[in-house]
Amino acid sequence: MTQRGVATPVSDTDVIYSPDTYVRSVPYDALARLRSSTPVAWVEEKPVDDWPGGPGFWAVLRHADVRHVLRDARLFSSQLGATQIRDAEDLGYVRRMMLNMDPPEHSRLRRLLAKAFTPRAVARLAERIEQRAHALVDAVAEKGEADFAKEIAADLPLLTLADVFGIPESDRWLLFDWSNRVIGYQDAEYSMSAAFDTSNVTAMARRAIGLRPTGRVDPRSRAGMPDLYAYAHELGEYKRRHPGDDVMTALMHQLDDKDGQVAVEEFENLFWLFAVAGNETVRNGLPGGMSALLRYPAEAARLRADRSLLDGAVEEMLRWWTPVMNFRRTATADTVVGSVPVRKGEKVVVWFSSANRDEEVFAEPSRFDIGRTPGDHLTFGHGPHFCLGAHLARLQMRAMFGAVLDRLHDIEPAGDPVRLRSNFQNGIKRLPIRWTPSG
Repeated sequence: MTQRGVATPVSDTDVIYSPDTYVRSVPYDALARLRSSTPVAWVEEKPVDDWPGGPGFWAVLRHADVRHVLRDARLFSSQLGATQIRDAEDLGYVRRMMLNMDPPEHSRLRRLLAKAFTPRAVARLAERIEQRAHALVDAVAEKGEADFAKEIAADLPLLTLADVFGIPESDRWLLFDWSNRVIGYQDAEYSMSAAFDTSNVTAMARRAIGLRPTGRVDPRSRAGMPDLYAYAHELGEYKRRHPGDDVMTALMHQLDDKDGQVAVEEFENLFWLFAVAGNETVRNGLPGGMSALLRYPAEAARLRADRSLLDGAVEEMLRWWTPVMNFRRTATADTVVGSVPVRKGEKVVVWFSSANRDEEVFAEPSRFDIGRTPGDHLTFGHGPHFCLGAHLARLQMRAMFGAVLDRLHDIEPAGDPVRLRSNFQNGIKRLPIRWTPSG
């Protein structure tokens, strides 16, 4: 018996692997049972829809073991097999992305990016983020009802990325489409996303749109995203010739230790990374945070009464919801993880949504508590690949929920949420809410 092309789950490992599971909720009970009984568990990698099955992988579920894997890039490689559970069809291309590099190549690009995010640039972004968050909430405040995921939350990361790249706001929905196609490849609605108005986009965007593939293709291959790469190439060349005051212009003019600049081809892959990963973490984290406040109204009232708790509330939202649920590494040699032998070449998948609910680290981990002492959550990873965009993500979360607290009172659900079908991103596609407007 199958469901949407995936064998009906019969074990906890099947449950945590099947994307159909996540249409209902993250399987925290199954993760807890495995964490207790088999914290490094072998998972059979069954076919999903028209994607073929694979050789299987080790799911690493405890906080300490996840940290162990993530901090040792020598033993647990991002580059050997890339960072997604499913093996890439175009591995040579995928390996050129910073996310899928190991040191020292990864370290070089990371240093250049960190230098581009100057204090002045970050301060300017923070001011714009604050303004944009309040404008998005103000635009719907008097309506009394909206889809928080689509009408309020989705635009903030797109506008922020437009500022980072120095691209026109009119082109931001291309970012939305690209991230839908890459992140939502397991979800029929997202994998074929193309719902945006092309009448006001730039000529550069129109040329890219003309290259958009039809039908279902692998979005993790260069051939599957020709429109994104055409846009990125043209944008990178433009930034080289016409410097602006955005972060990506600064990046294109940085010099590495050997006086080399970021190549346009490297810029293209960094554009892919920011356009997808930089969008999705916040896009899913914002409705995830709202879901927490809806489920725990006493905590929402507590936050409204004491704004000094906002920073801690954002950290708790990121822990409790955990937008990116897992990442893969590949063992470079025979080793041991959590007393389990792992052989060279085997996939090792760290499960953030399990580690962030580890009872050994977090008291009453399933409870949402905005007063929780900021814990060592792993939402942004750990070690050499700790998320460079963590600060920007936190800025956006704080700005959005600050604006919500200012304008929207007595928030409650206005319908059932609709979740993304994905075993990778903890996503909400629709989250209808209603409220009492505040002047």
